[in-house]
Amino acid sequence: MRARRGPAVSREHEEKRRLRRDLREMRRGLPADVVAARGAALARRARELDELAEALREGPARTVAAYVSIGGEPETGALIEELRAAGVRVLLPVLLPDNDLDWAVYEGPERLVPAGWGLREPAGPRLTPEAVAGADVVLLPGVAVDRTGLRLGRGGGSYDRVLARLERSGRRTALVVLLYDDEVVDAVPAEPHDRRVHAALTPSGVHRFRH
Repeated sequence: MRARRGPAVSREHEEKRRLRRDLREMRRGLPADVVAARGAALARRARELDELAEALREGPARTVAAYVSIGGEPETGALIEELRAAGVRVLLPVLLPDNDLDWAVYEGPERLVPAGWGLREPAGPRLTPEAVAGADVVLLPGVAVDRTGLRLGRGGGSYDRVLARLERSGRRTALVVLLYDDEVVDAVPAEPHDRRVHAALTPSGVHRFRH
């Protein structure tokens, strides 16, 4: 009997996998002090993004969904702490066994606890996966974005579910990916489930996309 073959993998999927590998390799080569410095620059640049500047002004009237960076990702600690200090309600993800994301309120770095895969998660009550639909701004991880706003994610599919959930909600939520400057590229491979973001925030400034 012939062995069963797995599902066919598209050319775009393979291209995405190679691009992720190359960009992650570049991130792994960044010294810790460079990652920290770029994270501080990212927090400063946040005020150049109208949606985040509005959240910082209005404080408790706003909710921002963010995430805790890992590895060589752009450092988010300074940014989420600045938002919390301004009174913004910050939601952070909690990874579920099926790779979907629940959410909990960020209550400070001392209230982050270790989780699987090197992640850190809020220790507070879980709010359900649907809680993200109440956010005014969603800050997304990624490894690249192209000039049309097409985001290349980490590859686990968690944020594909988040973006689909936000789309179903019908709410006009600002979608912003956090990246390094050289990760804003001309084009990334696209598959049918991929969705575009409204902006990218990098250490040098804001990149807006029309779609």
